[in-house]
Parts: sequence; C-alpha cells; structure tokens
Amino acid sequence: MNILISNDDGFQAPGIVALFEALKDLGRVEVVAPEHNNSAKSNALTLHSPLYVHQASNGFRYVNGTPADCVHIALTGLLDYKPDLVVSGINNGANMGDDTIYSGTVGAAMEGYLFGVPAIAFSQVEKGWAHIDAAAAKARELVQQLVAQGQLGGHPWLLNVNIPNQTLEKIKPSRVTRLGRRHSAERVITQTSPRGDTMYWIGSAGAAKDDSDGTDFHATFEGHLSVTPLQVDLTEHASLTAWGQRLVKAAA
Repeated sequence: MNILISNDDGFQAPGIVALFEALKDLGRVEVVAPEHNNSAKSNALTLHSPLYVHQASNGFRYVNGTPADCVHIALTGLLDYKPDLVVSGINNGANMGDDTIYSGTVGAAMEGYLFGVPAIAFSQVEKGWAHIDAAAAKARELVQQLVAQGQLGGHPWLLNVNIPNQTLEKIKPSRVTRLGRRHSAERVITQTSPRGDTMYWIGSAGAAKDDSDGTDFHATFEGHLSVTPLQVDLTEHASLTAWGQRLVKAAA
C-alpha cells in the first residue's frame, strides 16, 4: 500500500510526525507537507509564484506553499506513482462543522479526493497535542479497518475524522456523524501598528450552534471519535426547480 501524508501545520508539527510513525510500517509512506503553518488555507493553490520542494533530514519533503499545493504537486509529478490513500493531519485542533470549509487539513485531503484517491483528514479536538500518540494510534486503527474491508481501490471517498484528546483507553468507539454548525465568528480584533496603521485580526471561531445528537460536535463531546463522510458538490439540488421557475418568471 502506498500512502501520501500531508497537513496544514507544517512538516515539523508533532501531529504529522506522530501520524507518520503510526503508519510507516503499513506500506510505502511518504510525507509532502507545507514548510510553514498554513491553517485555514482551505483548497487554495499557489498560481502566481514558484513552488520549491526540499527534503528534511528525516526524509519528509516540504513545500513553500499550501496544503493543497503539496498534494497537487505530489500527485501531478513529484511522485512516480499514484498513492492508494491520502492522509492529512493530525491537525492541532478540531475541524468540525463550518470549520471544514476553511480547513487546510481538509483541503489537503480533498485535493487527493479530487484526483480520485481515497482520503482522510485527521484532527484532534483540542489544541496543544495532548495524547497525540493515542490519536495517531486511532488513526492507524481506522486505516487498517478500511484496508481490511477492501475500501481502497474503488470509488474515491473523503472522510473527516476528529479525535478527542484522551488516552487510548478513554477514546470511545467511532461514530459516523454529520457536520454540526457554529455561530458566527467573534468580532474582528483591531490594533494599531507601530506606524500608526490599523491592523485587523480575524476573530476566534464562534460557539457551536448545532451540536445536537448525530453531529460531530456531539460525538466528540461525549468522548467518541467522529467520522464524517464529506462531498464536494455544493449544488443545492432541492432548489434547482424552484430557481428555474423564478428565473423564467423574471424573464417573462
């Protein structure tokens, strides 16, 4: 089995190191990750400046670009083979609900999915890397389960996985969930620069708005590992007919 690992926290982050160590004996495992932290870069690609690939002393390759850049480069020329699985993470903090739209961790996995490769985005619920080895062990366990079930090699799929920061024995069994929702983000933070200019910092994510039973928020709050299947199609299919009728009336 060939596995490509990436992330958005950078190639030196404890999460990607732990993930590599957990998966490295499952087959041919390679890391292509951003040089620096690229959180909240979503699916962004770098189109107007060159990208460079370097190799660290531990064998990890790193790119001066986004998480999606890393996977895109790997799949379109850097690697001389097509991986069986793309794995992203383990992220330093949750990627649940609306966070998945912005997440570079999910963006890296989604880039693999768009190229027809099954992909998983792994995140820890809380920041700080507490119990990262336990999270990596759960990631390995899920990958092995999917391999044993023959889930690789068919139609691609995309999973978003959030793991509680607990010891291995305290993490409860996986639950398949839907994405919850958050309230709007906190207000923008303003500061004055040394030159007298106003600086703006994006505010913190809002509190959970929909954390009811069945959501990723609810599952992880109760100590379960949350697994959410994602799709890329943003079309609001249920309203296609209604919008067609509205536009016909407007043109009449």
